[in-house]
Amino acid sequence: MSQPRLNRRDLLRSGALLGGAAALSALALPGCGSTRRHVNASVLRHAAVGVGGMGASDLGHISSHPDVRIVALCDVDRVKLEEAAALHPDARLYTDWREMLDAERGQIDSVSVSTPDHMHAPISYAAMGLGLHVYCQKPLTHTVLEARRLSELALRSGSVTQMGIQNRAGINFRRARQVFAGGVTGPVHEVHVWTDRPAGWWPQGVDRPEGSDAVPTTLDWNGWLGVAPGRPYKDGLYHAFNWRGRKDFGTGAQGDMACHLMDPVPWFLGVRDPLQIRSAGPPPTADSFPEWSEVHYDFRPANAHCDAGGVHVVWHDGGRKPDALIESWGFGDTYANAALFIGSNAAMLVSPYEDYRLRDREGEQDAQLPEMPPVNHWHIWVESCFGRDRATAPFSYAGPLTEIALLGNIALEFPGETLSWIADDMRFSGKPEAD
Repeated sequence: MSQPRLNRRDLLRSGALLGGAAALSALALPGCGSTRRHVNASVLRHAAVGVGGMGASDLGHISSHPDVRIVALCDVDRVKLEEAAALHPDARLYTDWREMLDAERGQIDSVSVSTPDHMHAPISYAAMGLGLHVYCQKPLTHTVLEARRLSELALRSGSVTQMGIQNRAGINFRRARQVFAGGVTGPVHEVHVWTDRPAGWWPQGVDRPEGSDAVPTTLDWNGWLGVAPGRPYKDGLYHAFNWRGRKDFGTGAQGDMACHLMDPVPWFLGVRDPLQIRSAGPPPTADSFPEWSEVHYDFRPANAHCDAGGVHVVWHDGGRKPDALIESWGFGDTYANAALFIGSNAAMLVSPYEDYRLRDREGEQDAQLPEMPPVNHWHIWVESCFGRDRATAPFSYAGPLTEIALLGNIALEFPGETLSWIADDMRFSGKPEAD
């Protein structure tokens, strides 16, 4: 029996992501325990939502696995859809993800979600509600609440999940992790993380533009807006890439890059929920995140690699980084996107794009570069769907990591104020407007 179609914002209006499932009442979870449901067939029947940009990359990597068959493709941009269809001529085509999930029920095992940030949670939530395995691009969600609910549903549904942080499986991060685990830095009390985004990548610190342009006949603009508030189409300003800095659609520089660059912080140190958060720098505009920001987090110690007094983490974007601190450790030129761990004995510079570097106060130490076989982040997820491997970034990990990044975006709205976060209650102490 066909499911009733959900209107554009029904998923959120109904409270589906707020813990209930009114709008998804017919999407029964086939396995509500924590046991993973693996694909028993020899082929993973896969559907992709979003096939342009990073979606094209995700589709290419997933489809390159010999045990994957691409069954369905969906995109609101028919130009991108036709480009993908040329590579997968047997796939059925859709411009509405809701229609695809309804029509393909029983015909697919998994879904990849490679859309703008604001649509990650609704699509992933609905797919897991149907018992499908899900690969979702980073950041996992658009809001902190969505991240919490999505990771909870992943555990209940038994779906095999993965967030698209391919650098976690990369050689540079894995090498750094192996060496760091040996205790080379001593207990870490401070970490600085920085990125060159958004400058030169997409606009931030700007207001909402006036006026409108004609919507291309090949684009379903209403479908692209999805659960976001309505606004007129503006040529080149949102679709297909410049949405990242707009608060209705994206999560700014931190949402885009922190899931990559801050990944080593919870990964190496075991920290999870920040106790306090404070931002410095210009506030956001009504429509976009600021041109640059600096966000301070305080975490309680979580493993033996943490200083007993806790760990202070500072996020820098807009091309800014802690130059004085970097110089004091004698690193000289550093990477444009990196994390610097400061321990009692040494400092370690970690980047997904370069080999790690290690310095004590006497000078730079020779980097040990352990042999690391290449690992395909997408194929690991496919193998996990069959029960032959374990996903490297399941939603149980990706959800809390995304929360850290998005809590930083909340702090941007209150520059200079220290916000105390009560993670279990999902609220800020004495600051209801931040909630």
